[in-house]
Amino acid sequence: MIDWSTLHDAYGPAHAIPGLLDRAIGRDQEAIDRLWGRLCHQGTITPASIAALPKLADIAKTEDWALDLAGAIAGGLLQPHGADEEVARCAAALAELRTMAAARLRSGLDGKIYLGLLRATLAFDGQTLWFEALDDFTDSFVTAACPHCDAPVTIAVGDYGCYSSIRDWNLGDVHQIPLRPAAPHELTGTGRMLHEWAVRDGRQRLAWGLTHLFGQAECPGCGSVFGIADEYAAANAPAPWDFARGHTKDAL
Repeated sequence: MIDWSTLHDAYGPAHAIPGLLDRAIGRDQEAIDRLWGRLCHQGTITPASIAALPKLADIAKTEDWALDLAGAIAGGLLQPHGADEEVARCAAALAELRTMAAARLRSGLDGKIYLGLLRATLAFDGQTLWFEALDDFTDSFVTAACPHCDAPVTIAVGDYGCYSSIRDWNLGDVHQIPLRPAAPHELTGTGRMLHEWAVRDGRQRLAWGLTHLFGQAECPGCGSVFGIADEYAAANAPAPWDFARGHTKDAL
């Protein structure tokens, strides 16, 4: 039993959360909006956000809004929220939420809904880096440091082209060099999983973008070639979280 009086949400004491959850089950939009504001205010989570995950997992069996909110909370689990032990207690709920999110991925979904479910699946799996980076590849940019000369290389994937460049804030993306997309059979790990799901569900644009994001780029500064996803992860990935134990895996 959760003692909500000992927890806080984005606005203070979390004693209102149980009542809001009960009201939201009936799809009370005001209650749902207030839950978003209190449990994931501008992407920030609190101990109350984490404590709400098991209840959200139960509601998400029938109501999509709960899965969306739980996914946004999971995407922020590596923030300094001060509730590491609570995260460990939510391991079963997170695994259940991941299964639900992955099961709802299918062809015919609205593009934004599909991408949201895909990102939520990654968040529930502890892959917050790709939760944050995954895009619809209409106008996608990431920055990766060249592993050889350390230059900050801008990677573009979208309607304006697929290239690497050194960004100049006055001149724009100068010295654009076409990316080298990976062949689907060359993909491994997360890239392979995401690409297989995108192909299965007829998301051609997403599949196309993933081959570029998980492909290679040439550094415009020194000419060396590197794996985009590898260098992006090296520069941006937080320490992986062990949900079952409640700490980062490199702390073991």
